[in-house]
Amino acid sequence: MRVPQWIIEKKRDGQDLSADEITDFIQGYHSGDIPDYQMAALAMAIYLNGMSFEETAALTEAMMHSGELLDTSALSRPVCDKHSTGGIGDKVSLILAPLAAACGLAVPMISGRGLGITGGTLDKLESIPGYRTDLSEKEFLKVVDEVGCSIIGQTSTLAPADKKLYALRDVTGTVPSIPLITASIMCKKMAEGLDALVLDVKTGRGAFMKTREDAEKLAKNMVRVGETMGKSVGALLTNMDIPLGHCIGNALEVRESIECLQGKVRGPLWEVTRELTAAMLLLCGKASDWESARETLEDTLKSGKALEVFRQMVAAQGGDPAVCDHPRDLAPAREILPAPSPESGYVTDVNADAVGRAVLVLGGGRTRAEDGIDHAVGLSDLVTPGQSIEKGQPLYNLHGNDDKRIQQARELLRDAIQIADEKPAPPVLIYNRMMPT
Repeated sequence: MRVPQWIIEKKRDGQDLSADEITDFIQGYHSGDIPDYQMAALAMAIYLNGMSFEETAALTEAMMHSGELLDTSALSRPVCDKHSTGGIGDKVSLILAPLAAACGLAVPMISGRGLGITGGTLDKLESIPGYRTDLSEKEFLKVVDEVGCSIIGQTSTLAPADKKLYALRDVTGTVPSIPLITASIMCKKMAEGLDALVLDVKTGRGAFMKTREDAEKLAKNMVRVGETMGKSVGALLTNMDIPLGHCIGNALEVRESIECLQGKVRGPLWEVTRELTAAMLLLCGKASDWESARETLEDTLKSGKALEVFRQMVAAQGGDPAVCDHPRDLAPAREILPAPSPESGYVTDVNADAVGRAVLVLGGGRTRAEDGIDHAVGLSDLVTPGQSIEKGQPLYNLHGNDDKRIQQARELLRDAIQIADEKPAPPVLIYNRMMPT
């Protein structure tokens, strides 16, 4: 008999757990025999002492096999997905999924809710009236087959142990743990029946991985786990020192994503999205090199096919497709307040961490697992490094519904944006690409 507290004590003391110990603990947690407080204790022990690769792979397998595996064998297209480790303004999935589908891939994307200061893809999509993120597996696969992509939350049968642990990590300070992040991401993705997977591993102030060293370690860990499971996995290390895009907040990010699909938004958001989608095309044999993949994606965006796929996905999942024509009508806030620049010059820095915290206090994120989300709040028209600005011109527009929260957000944003006389060098968006040889 393996007593749960003995397993906790073993990891607390820095020892490696066996695959059987990890499997038994996860099975016990999934069944309810092991309570949240013991799982939280083990998660903290893992956060503090880490896990070997073998332990991480065993944890991934245990959580993946806590439920059913998705059968995608009937899909005629190559099956590929993308996962991001999370960042401020990271709305890439909303653009990438329909873009990849328009290029001939099947994208069954199972996403999560916000963790810490980062927004969740599901929270964003639920700002669209009627949009369902709770499709059954049958409904999910039907949408993927007919439309090319679908974005939903975890079903009750897909890696259910991870679904419980995912929420617990958010409120116990154990989110930025490489083994826990690896297992959480890979157990869901490997349960999806994928042919290939692209990982967007973000690093910087607005990411869970603050340093490139940690991001590299996480990326290598996930790629290695995927390869041991016989999947084609690639990873891109991307910059999250600054927010991605001009809108931060759930409905506002949907708006910006649709405008990107309309061809109205370029810059870093499109460039990062294009590179991640290009990696998907390469892994699935839909392109022979990076340049041809980029050309395909530029042509597909310009044709309007990706926007049409997004429209079809929204409609198929119960949402109002009119949002694709009028994205700026989505979930308006009571107050929209400009923040005038105190001086003229060039924007040299936008602190992603401060921006994320401001949106959180506005109500756009969670401090407890059971918290609701205010989809309307956030920032729009946010300046980016290198942009010239005149005194009095807005640095951003703040969208809020509560005066006290608005004031708290303003305090957090007071020093978030830096301005100087000289134009800075453009930020590096992608630090590294890890692709199979």
